Amino acid sequence: MTKVSMTVNGRAVSAEAEGRTLLVNYLREGLGLTGTHVGCDTSQCGACVVHVNGQAVKSCTVFAQDVAGAEVRTIEGMANADGSLSTLQQAFQDHHGLQCGYCTPGMVMSSAALLAENPTPTEAEVRHHLEGNICRCTGYHNIVKAVLAASGQDVTKIAAE
Repeated sequence: MTKVSMTVNGRAVSAEAEGRTLLVNYLREGLGLTGTHVGCDTSQCGACVVHVNGQAVKSCTVFAQDVAGAEVRTIEGMANADGSLSTLQQAFQDHHGLQCGYCTPGMVMSSAALLAENPTPTEAEVRHHLEGNICRCTGYHNIVKAVLAASGQDVTKIAAE
């Protein structure tokens, strides 16, 4: 076991981890940040997406030791400083971009990465960007509306699928 240190959601943290400990397990078990979900164990579903140094990463594909010293942001770090929902999180709520909620942390984190890179994506760009995230409940339509709404776009013209 080795002590692994990094900054998570703006706070310096350290926890013991074996060399084979995945970042998702380090966050969930080592730090108690259970908002990052393990959905498939094969990096297919995207439920485990976090940001590492500003980049969206499937945390089930990275060893914790490989991101030692990095800035990591999880779904727990997405809220505003006063604890209120971020614009993106509020848009997910307002546009019913979730049902069971299992994929939601990964969807929010992937969407936040897209909006940081492209503040006003098209519907097609949102759909393409979220291809690495699986949702079994919503059919994606309201997730796409939420992302577009968070970018300040008028979503009333988006046709239902």
